[in-house]
Amino acid sequence: MNTAGSSGGDPLNIESWMDLLLKELQIVFENRLVFVGLQGSRGRGEGRPDSDIDVVVVLDRLTPADLDAYEGLLDRLPNRELVCGFVSGRQELAAWERSELFQFARDTRPWLGSLDEILPPVERRDIQKAVHAGACGIYHAAVHNRLHDRSVPMLGELYKQAGFLLQAKHFLETGEDLTRPRELLPRLGEEDRAVLVGRERAAALSAPETPEFRALCERLISWSSRLIREYGAEI
Repeated sequence: MNTAGSSGGDPLNIESWMDLLLKELQIVFENRLVFVGLQGSRGRGEGRPDSDIDVVVVLDRLTPADLDAYEGLLDRLPNRELVCGFVSGRQELAAWERSELFQFARDTRPWLGSLDEILPPVERRDIQKAVHAGACGIYHAAVHNRLHDRSVPMLGELYKQAGFLLQAKHFLETGEDLTRPRELLPRLGEEDRAVLVGRERAAALSAPETPEFRALCERLISWSSRLIREYGAEI
């Protein structure tokens, strides 16, 4: 079990909750249980009272009956309405698109087992593909949001995604594996730093009918456009 601390403002004791989940999983699935972990803000010790409990469960194989059993197990646990996450068979995860595994592995705190025993090695080209694909997704969504949805929550989510992308980009450039914004910020160039800071500015917006909303959208578009061209040429 990983016993890193959780946010002091969160009344849910995530360590105890995950221990209870693991106990129930071991009862239901016994030796078929390969890996259990926690992702997201709670996994990073930054959970709020309304934060999802983003659980990773890997079985030796996954069948429809297993999904029924897992669903029933979750329905018996407290805080069921907060639970989400990733459930998979071992072979499917081992054969997963490698460009998606870099962030997946870094964002997962283990409670049982090790992802190193399941996942294939991720190479530099895989991380480059992940940055390129992420930039493409942000570019498309930011343009759409600027023109059509004009959604402040969506803008905040895009800046959150950009923060994860910046972590991967910095790792590629320096080899430093930094996951906390306060550690990453002073190491970034001016344009990247403005994007990381933009997440807080986006969260402070009250409405899309402001010059700030437009400017934040266009900053993301410009930044992701550069990454698409830069990393597209490399892969």
